[in-house]
Amino acid sequence: MSDSRRSSFIRLAFGPLLVASTAATLQAQTDPRATEVWEPVPRVITPGIGTAAPSDAIVLFNGTDLSQWVRAPEGTTPRWKVEDGAFMPVRGSGGLRTKQSFGDCQLHIEWRTPAVVSGEGQGRGNSGVFLMERYEVQVLDSYDNRTYSNGQAASLYKQAIPLVNASRKPGEWQSFDIVFRAPRRDAAGNVTSPAIVTVFHNGVLVQDHVALKGNTVYTGQPFYEKHGDKEPIMLQDHGNPVAFRNVWIREL
Repeated sequence: MSDSRRSSFIRLAFGPLLVASTAATLQAQTDPRATEVWEPVPRVITPGIGTAAPSDAIVLFNGTDLSQWVRAPEGTTPRWKVEDGAFMPVRGSGGLRTKQSFGDCQLHIEWRTPAVVSGEGQGRGNSGVFLMERYEVQVLDSYDNRTYSNGQAASLYKQAIPLVNASRKPGEWQSFDIVFRAPRRDAAGNVTSPAIVTVFHNGVLVQDHVALKGNTVYTGQPFYEKHGDKEPIMLQDHGNPVAFRNVWIREL
């Protein structure tokens, strides 16, 4: 077949398709309905008012008891005390972990370091929120209290420095709003996508979609270890009377 006949054949065979495609493109550019997406319809929830949790949240502390928690790591009855709508460790009480396990989540938690300042650096109002029992968002009295930057309040402990220091004064209630994406693994257990953490401290963005390098470790470099797709939330007892309240979580 000659080149001219081949060109004529292509025009005859594909011309209508090209015209239809061009018409569809023009419609998409001129008709606003062409870019409307009606499905799926987002489900309706009731947002929290004031300190109330959203209607689809799991309330992990209701202000009166620790029925959603056990002692970490033993899984026994917690020894933390509950008073005035908050809970805090007592000497030798050990950490707490949730009875329920979570993967991807949105976590809200409020905390307060002692009003009477005692100690300095890491010895002042120290605790921690551990996602999946191993990825720590640092709790610390970082109001006019110098320590290593990747260990101050709202740091991803020894992995990521907060963008700003949004700490309130000792004795004042503070909040973390954390969005967490668990690491992904292949069939062999190798990490294909790291854990991702976003943190708002007192309503201020301080960790912006940060990829973790692995578990939180005190000495050496972080590393990933095999664990379940869902694991408990853990609160650290670091020997300081740090109080917590209004704890709720949404599974994503």
